[in-house]
Amino acid sequence: MTSTETATAIVPHFGTDDAPGRKLAIICSKGNLDMAYPGLILANAALGEGVETHLFFTFWGLDMITRATMGDLKFTMLGNTATHMPQGLGGLPGMTAMATSRLKKAIAELDVPDVPEFLEQIVASGGHLWACRLSADMNHLTLADLDEDVEGIISASDFIEKTDGAQLLFI
Repeated sequence: MTSTETATAIVPHFGTDDAPGRKLAIICSKGNLDMAYPGLILANAALGEGVETHLFFTFWGLDMITRATMGDLKFTMLGNTATHMPQGLGGLPGMTAMATSRLKKAIAELDVPDVPEFLEQIVASGGHLWACRLSADMNHLTLADLDEDVEGIISASDFIEKTDGAQLLFI
């Protein structure tokens, strides 16, 4: 190919033909700031494409929807080799606060909303938020402890039934 030619975009076809009834089920299992965004971004994208979208928050993912923690998720460098920093630095006092602040600033500069606002937008776009019964019980949480947009605390079996036929993502 010469410098004046342009490549034709290759777009994969998954046989969906934008069929009505498409569903996406996202299981959010982590509550750190950097792991909150992948599920939220994918849910937002799916809703923008008209895909019925359900998010199931389990284990530490409950921090994303628990009123006491959802606005103050942290990012730590400890054990996270993707930061490309020496691991010993992550254990120094103040490093988690600094890393969290830098990540929040980078996210805000891209006009990406913070986690509570993002969840609100997802629900406003038709998304569904569910809390895991086992995880809520383990953490002594009730529906009153969770964001007002959480539709219920349900079992894993209930979530499987609600999302029958859905594409499933575990994050």
